[in-house]
Amino acid sequence: WSRTCPIYFLTMQTALALALLAPAAAFVAPAPASTGVKVQETKADLEALAVKLNPVVGYYDPLGLADADFWGRGNEYTIGWLRHAEIKH
Repeated sequence: WSRTCPIYFLTMQTALALALLAPAAAFVAPAPASTGVKVQETKADLEALAVKLNPVVGYYDPLGLADADFWGRGNEYTIGWLRHAEIKH
């Protein structure tokens, strides 16, 4: 590429424009933090919800996960974690 080539000037102008625009991204305001809803449910809440949503089957937890205590953080935390995983996947 020689310096007299029009493509050279276009490439240099593009590189200069990108170099000047890159620092402008530092002045963009950060996205607001999401305000997630904390759901603290107990086993009784799950039983009531199950009967309300499907009165024929009702509450069904064959593995007993509603009574589990993952990571020693409490039963409500475990239920919330399982509900989040269920919705996510």
